[in-house]
Amino acid sequence: MKKPYEKPFITRQQGGIINKFGNAAPTAVADEIDGIKVEALVKEYGSPLFVYSEKTIHKKYRELVDAFSLRYPRVQHAWSYKTNYLKAVCRTFHNLGSWAEVVSMMEYQMAKRLGVKPQHIIFNGPFKPYEALRTAIIEGAMVNIDGMEELYEIEKIATELDRPVNIGIRLNMSLGTYMAWDRFGINIESGQAYQAVKRAVAGGKIHIDGLHAHIGTFILDPEIYRLQAQKLIEFARLIKNDFGIHIRYIDIGGGFASRNRLKGTYLSTADIAPPFERYAEAICDEMFASFSQNDLPLLILETGRALIDEAGTIISTVSATKRLSNGMRALVIDAGVNVLFTAFWYDHDIIPVNDRGGDMEDHVIYGPLCMQIDVIRPQMKLPHLERGDRVMIRPAGAYNNTQWLQFISLRPNVAMIGVGGAVSVIRKAESLDYLQELESIPEWM
Repeated sequence: MKKPYEKPFITRQQGGIINKFGNAAPTAVADEIDGIKVEALVKEYGSPLFVYSEKTIHKKYRELVDAFSLRYPRVQHAWSYKTNYLKAVCRTFHNLGSWAEVVSMMEYQMAKRLGVKPQHIIFNGPFKPYEALRTAIIEGAMVNIDGMEELYEIEKIATELDRPVNIGIRLNMSLGTYMAWDRFGINIESGQAYQAVKRAVAGGKIHIDGLHAHIGTFILDPEIYRLQAQKLIEFARLIKNDFGIHIRYIDIGGGFASRNRLKGTYLSTADIAPPFERYAEAICDEMFASFSQNDLPLLILETGRALIDEAGTIISTVSATKRLSNGMRALVIDAGVNVLFTAFWYDHDIIPVNDRGGDMEDHVIYGPLCMQIDVIRPQMKLPHLERGDRVMIRPAGAYNNTQWLQFISLRPNVAMIGVGGAVSVIRKAESLDYLQELESIPEWM
């Protein structure tokens, strides 16, 4: 078959020292995931296709838990449902020993359906309607209040139940030059957190059981966590001395960076993202040095992104190629920002499956949507690819399957490759009937 003709285009190459655009390193070519050929996966499940590696989930979980458990004897991980609440992903983490961390009644019910005991569900977040609070408290979940209104409502619930209620308090704090997430929780430095504890003690219906803080996301400096741990420990000492409150747990939230590449950075992700050991040293050093061995609180981790991101890959197919007015070559692929929402803040690795040889060239990679914002990568070097060629986009496991959209196209199949090499669909591709099943047309139309 005669191949379509593409007019040659000459671009000037300028040498020089390394700059913010980094090195023009060749892009690796890969044609399999955990030993399963990409072409076989596409033939069976279609394109685009999300693929999760159970082996990678196990590996990342063990790295996290081992890093912390070697440095502190009482550690518990709680899987962050908002990061990825596909049932198979959540079940994998629960089978490994994770509790559930949820931020809505929807996620709370998801965890219960997967068999998680309410005592092993941590209920966080700024929106907890009264009935949601009541259900979680009656069933024995760990509730971390986000503000004073929740404290008042829990007092009402305690009165209804005619018994005291155990809760945790979410705190926010000043962390020097790092931006404080003061939208969530109650502030320490202003005295609001102390007043909240004083108010709870005075009411006599609430027991403060733990302290929680989530200081941000994709945090690259582990020393920020050292400062967080110091402030939580200082607050625990303060309320113990003043009110006799014994803290049963300290929950440091999540926020550890994955090996993805944030937009605006140019170093290798291996050089940017600290290993779990560095986070563990910063947090556990403070915890272990500050409490007696007979009085160590449980250290809770809510790590999400850093555990699942690398386990997820999107396989996509080149549907069109073109040359833009500025001379740059463009690829249109069948996975857009509707399914790869994180493309708005990450420069994902895009790895060709087909090796056609030839020189590397700057490309812009578009998705299939009829929207100018549907850009997966605004510029990256790739070898020559043609219509029908496959690419893998990764890491893609965090947030894409909770934030994806039914915009212009339906959401695709999601598959998982098991530790033993078996492949299974864990979420079926959507149909038009599924999309419209809750809709109706008024009788007068």
